[in-house]
Amino acid sequence: MQEEYMRSKTLFGAAAVVVMGLCATVATATEPCGDFGECKVLIEFNTTDGDIGFHFLMDGDDLNSARIDDQFGATIFEDFATGALLEQKLTETFAESAEPVCRNKLKEEPGETVVTLEEFLERWADGPYFFFGFSDDEILLGDTILTHNLPAAPADLDFDGSVISWAAGDDLGECATKKQLDKLFNRGVLPLHPEDVMVDAWEVVFEPDVEDGDPLGKLKFTIRIAGDIATKAVTVPAEYLADLPDDTLAKIEVGAIGGEDNATFTEIFDICVNETPAGCE
Repeated sequence: MQEEYMRSKTLFGAAAVVVMGLCATVATATEPCGDFGECKVLIEFNTTDGDIGFHFLMDGDDLNSARIDDQFGATIFEDFATGALLEQKLTETFAESAEPVCRNKLKEEPGETVVTLEEFLERWADGPYFFFGFSDDEILLGDTILTHNLPAAPADLDFDGSVISWAAGDDLGECATKKQLDKLFNRGVLPLHPEDVMVDAWEVVFEPDVEDGDPLGKLKFTIRIAGDIATKAVTVPAEYLADLPDDTLAKIEVGAIGGEDNATFTEIFDICVNETPAGCE
């Protein structure tokens, strides 16, 4: 295993030279990517809560271990199978970072970590990220691109009892107003203003708003639709709503998904489904 690790460091140097030389012509992650069935890195915002996360996915066959390096050669993730999992092998690995809030006013506790949008973008530099997978007899190599093209947060979310509607936004909700984003764009921190980032898809999620571990929380309605739809609205199936218990509190998420899978989500809460005279809690 150590030999594989050190050999891959050498291979990384060669791969980095090749990919960096080509990265100006690479616009999005490739699926499949190199020897992997899939690999990607992306940025995700919850613009209602004001938190930011880094997510990644890799999919390769029969792996003993896997690793991700950034464009500077620093390893940001390693995963090793042991025991029964080493016998069974790894395939798909998905993970996401912790999601610190982006502004001091959003802290719920005095010691809570705050990472501003600008600090986050400096931490997770745009450019190529390199994936390595180690099996019994080969090393898998792949690469993908992280961009700082961040689609604006969906705005004006509404639910009329059957239809979820929204509008295209022009900011990042709690993380940055349009005026703040204008400044970041003018300083070159952002390559595109979020309102100018094309939305490839809208993701809509309707789910009961319950405590973790409550089985009712698994009853979600989720759909992705094309980003260029003229009327931004989705009808929640009546059969789904009817199956929820009386006086069920629910929440709705709508996400703008960019071409590189960067995503910004907006939420609304305290929707009362199948309300009785007693009402929702």
